[in-house]
Amino acid sequence: MFIDNARIFVKAGNGGNGAVSFHREKYIAAGGPDGGDGGRGGDVIFIVDEGIRTLADFRYKRHYKAEPGQNGGASNCTGRDGEDLIIKVPPGTIVKDEETGRILADLTRAGQKEVIARGGKGGKGNQHFATPTRQVPNFAKSGDLGEERWVLLELKLLADVGLIGFPNVGKSTILSMVSAARPKIADYHFTTLEPNLGVVSLDMGESFVIADIPGLVEGAHEGVGLGHEFLKHVERTKLFIHVVDVSAVEGRNPSEDFRVINEELKKYNPKLAEKTQIVAANKMDIPGAEDNLERFREAVEAEGYKVFPISAATNRGLKDLMLYVSQKLKEIPDVPITGEADEEAVYTAQEEKPFEIRRENGKYVVEGNWVRKIVSSTNFNSYESLQYFQRAIKKKGVIDALESMGINEGDTVKIYDIEFEYVR
Repeated sequence: MFIDNARIFVKAGNGGNGAVSFHREKYIAAGGPDGGDGGRGGDVIFIVDEGIRTLADFRYKRHYKAEPGQNGGASNCTGRDGEDLIIKVPPGTIVKDEETGRILADLTRAGQKEVIARGGKGGKGNQHFATPTRQVPNFAKSGDLGEERWVLLELKLLADVGLIGFPNVGKSTILSMVSAARPKIADYHFTTLEPNLGVVSLDMGESFVIADIPGLVEGAHEGVGLGHEFLKHVERTKLFIHVVDVSAVEGRNPSEDFRVINEELKKYNPKLAEKTQIVAANKMDIPGAEDNLERFREAVEAEGYKVFPISAATNRGLKDLMLYVSQKLKEIPDVPITGEADEEAVYTAQEEKPFEIRRENGKYVVEGNWVRKIVSSTNFNSYESLQYFQRAIKKKGVIDALESMGINEGDTVKIYDIEFEYVR
């Protein structure tokens, strides 16, 4: 089964919390603070594994979480860092943030690694908060939260050459004749329901990868006939072999078929229409094909395309076609996948706000990851710790923001589980 898309949740490990501890030793009545720092949370890392061909495994497991960092300990002991979570994917996998559509990684090379979610930093132990005036700090910082997100995985085949054309024009037969691939072949439309890959090996030791893309139909750019699922696999190819049934035994017009497929490519992604195309006029073994060939060739070559008359069923003309394709591949540089929306999205990451304030049931509710962290780090039973909390939220701009919203003395402010009255 060929699975080419999946949706999964990834979460990096949270950072460990800093420790509150004081040195205790015989004959030392009041040792100083010695709380250790928390360890860093593990990252979620995607790595390309050439031994994997599909995204099928992600259909059965959808949640992936890296290990959190350990909390700090006494005697300045730092917590252990959480282990990174390694997720293996096949070459050709694109990772997108579901919420923003931003491309996080384009994984094409064997062994290529990309961090998709970063682990949180470990919190600082109370040893860092000792000052000449605060010699007994009984608070520490909690660790940062690890990044988490839903991501979309999309597999786009890594082939040098894509076989395109209407259903039942002979693409699968060509693939079976020029490579060791054995696609399902039958004389009816949509025999091929998933892309197939094959390696073409030539006499001089050269080779290239060719993909049999399931037959396209008119309206494919709008998803007709599973068009979107098929068209995305031709984006990475360097060139196309456009296969046309020149025998017209089904009553079709070869020139019109050629025009329709090119129009679908252009509507799906204009840059696809700019790729090099070599035209394979197939089924030359069928009576009447020779007459049709002349008319077809005159129309197509006038537009600058080179036409190879072939018969995939009898192996006629395939070697010359493959040699020509190999030569053209040397002239075409590698090109990344494109799409203006994707290119734009790569650079639109937005920095998270430290806090947000809203009115709810007459209260001012303050939320945000930074706020959550400072609350969890504060010992509200300690005067020194409370003073630190008040200075931190004022410096961050929480007080100014509340006042700009019209807060009055005596109004209630809620920060997660903590509620207090506002005093000027």
